[in-house]
Amino acid sequence: MTDTLLTIAASVIDWSRAQFAITAIYHWLFVPLTLGLALIMGIMETCYYRTKKSFWRDAARFWQKMFGINFAMGVATGLILEFEFGTNWSNYSWFVGDIFGAPLAVEGIIAFFMESTFVAVMFFGWNKVSRGFHLASTWLTGLGATISAWWILVANSWMQYPVGCEFNPDTVRNEMVSFAEVALSPYAVDKFMHTVISSWIIGAAFVVAVSAWYLLKKREKELAVQSIKIGAAVGLVASVLTAVTGDGSAYRVAQVQPMKLAAMEALYNGGKNVDLTLVAMVNPFSQPDYANEQEPPMKIGIPNGLSFLATRTADGYVPGVNDLMKGYTKADGTVELSYAEKIEKGKVAIQALAEYTRVKKEAKGAPTAGQKAQMESLKLKLKDNMKYFGYGYIKNVDELVPFIPVNFWAFRIMVGLGMWFILIFAVVLFVVYRKDMSGMKWLQWAAIVTLPLAYIASESGWLVAEFGRQPWTIQDMLPLSASISDVKSGSVATTFFIFLFLFTAMLAVELNIMRKEIKKGPEHSVEGESF
Repeated sequence: MTDTLLTIAASVIDWSRAQFAITAIYHWLFVPLTLGLALIMGIMETCYYRTKKSFWRDAARFWQKMFGINFAMGVATGLILEFEFGTNWSNYSWFVGDIFGAPLAVEGIIAFFMESTFVAVMFFGWNKVSRGFHLASTWLTGLGATISAWWILVANSWMQYPVGCEFNPDTVRNEMVSFAEVALSPYAVDKFMHTVISSWIIGAAFVVAVSAWYLLKKREKELAVQSIKIGAAVGLVASVLTAVTGDGSAYRVAQVQPMKLAAMEALYNGGKNVDLTLVAMVNPFSQPDYANEQEPPMKIGIPNGLSFLATRTADGYVPGVNDLMKGYTKADGTVELSYAEKIEKGKVAIQALAEYTRVKKEAKGAPTAGQKAQMESLKLKLKDNMKYFGYGYIKNVDELVPFIPVNFWAFRIMVGLGMWFILIFAVVLFVVYRKDMSGMKWLQWAAIVTLPLAYIASESGWLVAEFGRQPWTIQDMLPLSASISDVKSGSVATTFFIFLFLFTAMLAVELNIMRKEIKKGPEHSVEGESF
């Protein structure tokens, strides 16, 4: 296994990363809107259940239609993502499939079937089941989508912070020892809260934007006004909660992924009383000379802000890129090894595993006393150095520094737009309750523009999460070079362009269907019509 991993061409890695990235980016265009609309359509149908007014029924059905169109596209791209683990990342799947596959299996067995069951009742159960059962089906559809997100985010969080597993040299696999540790990892909890709540922003932005378009066109005023009230309220609450959960996520990153935090802040040299950077002149197109620069030019920051964010104390020590590369002493007195030392220990672990596998093969199931002693010695050496196993595949310490400009600017785009969402939803909510928003075209256009900004913020968050982890597939355990399938780069490149074409076509189809349905507007039922 180890020999094969070292011979895979870099071009295969690049094309496989590009293929997975394009699939994930397109998939994430659909998922957050699904999660956000699930909450809003549930609220609207609850209004119908309580008031029995046909208006709320029409409103709920209209937004459910938007949910359904988006839901179908999300399922299609999500299935392809899971298949890519086997086709392009087979070494990764072999090495940790026992752990990574468990939450994905639970997601498929429980959450996906739950969604599939109740989504049918939600769409086709009008006038066929009771109002209460239909309302329950709507909420359970949204709950199923949210539970699905939970298990997928558990799997992703495990890649960021691997827990609950042990390496078995006999199977050459990491095996789960605690499902609870994997499923309830604090990293997973923080990631779930931040990701799902931020998805509500996209749902809210979509509802408010479509409603603002109706006001611009002077049609469907009641639907527009009532939808804006609910959408803006959800958006404002979600924006504030996203900021709170984002702080918790950043704190968790500081504890378990300090290099990601250093890249997000362009922090080259750490220390105590470190400022939180608001903006700095980081070249967006090239990796900075972090070894020789003290800090990026024209830096403006909040005094002691990063120290407080990362350690919850104003004078806390935060390591920078160079500190992590050269090694440093932690606040508790323990010494963090340099990357060069970790690479050497990783090579020892890889060699010990190779020797153990060789001796075991020679023994053919009946080892002599000498072979048993040798195997036990090699297992002990492997165990002592297994923490650094992945580092053994790193050829240069600079590989361990993610591309700083992407992390730095994507993080600031995400945070900056988050502040905009709080402002715009607060203004819209104030105006829609106090005044007639119909004549305020500037605010209507601001609401419409907020929709693409919400997607930009969401994708920026994922760029930080994934680019900041590079070069690791699994943080500190398995790098990209050891995770890839041994396939031809031309094959991966071909499928990349096929997927790019298909996903773009799917997105165009969805946008066209949504455009037609929005232009058509909701179906109006007669007041007092039986349900």
